[in-house]
Amino acid sequence: MRSAVARCVLALLLLTSAASAEESAIRVGPLDAVLTTPSGIERPPVALLIAGSGSTDRDGNGPQLKPATLKKLAEQFAARGIASLRYDKRGARGWKAEFGRPEDFRFKDYVDDSASLVDYLRGKFARIVLVGHSEGGLVAILTARRTPVDRLVLLTTSARKQGDLLKAQLEKKLPATKMEPVAKAIDAIMAGQVVDPPPPELPIAPSMQPGIGSAFAEDPIDPLKQIVIPILIVGGARDSQIPRLDAVALATAAPAAKTLWLPDMNHVLVDVANEDENLSSYNDPDRPLDPDMVEAVAGFITAPGPR
Repeated sequence: MRSAVARCVLALLLLTSAASAEESAIRVGPLDAVLTTPSGIERPPVALLIAGSGSTDRDGNGPQLKPATLKKLAEQFAARGIASLRYDKRGARGWKAEFGRPEDFRFKDYVDDSASLVDYLRGKFARIVLVGHSEGGLVAILTARRTPVDRLVLLTTSARKQGDLLKAQLEKKLPATKMEPVAKAIDAIMAGQVVDPPPPELPIAPSMQPGIGSAFAEDPIDPLKQIVIPILIVGGARDSQIPRLDAVALATAAPAAKTLWLPDMNHVLVDVANEDENLSSYNDPDRPLDPDMVEAVAGFITAPGPR
């Protein structure tokens, strides 16, 4: 019953926010973004929404999976008086010449991008909050270490290096005989080596391995320990990609952080009852976000306290 009522409330809020928020297409350097601002509020807080892995666009959609996670977050935030900026990651909607050669990409480029967007937002809003989803949480952590922001939200974010996380995920899918060469290849790529040819189960072109290796090897824990701004860590029991041990490890690294564990929420921040619903939700842009997550994150962004 609570879920049905909550979905109705969220639907009403979406209808209200659509009429009371303004969206502006902007460009910051080579980055295309959308700034959503609630009407009638002169200096609202603003959330920089940082997407997860892959060629993810401003709405939180990729080439195959289209859950519209970031678009739904922006709409819910606007309904609660919070502005947001969401943007196309490098590679979304095609690779631009301004980004240089794809094989020269390194993970720090994602951090450069988010830091440049923070600079764009600075001085225009009451406070700047980084909201990172999945891999975007790692980008948010590294951005918060580089440039001043006011608060940090980590949504279904791993506490492990991405290479180690990928090995843990693949161990559940591959037989041991195939997993062994894959694990060795991932370790080599994490160490800065090039594996040519890579195992068939890990089809990463040699030219792209240095860039992917830079992402595989980035550790979220040490930089998180150094962050002193308010932090909110959110995870879900239906998340098949990031288990609870990651949320626990993040909270251990940031003992002052607020934490929220939601029993029905999955990786794309919606409630599901079983694995069929979990899989279908990755291509269901109309499925509402977990209402408790929305309220907790919005409340954290707007709560009085240090900027």
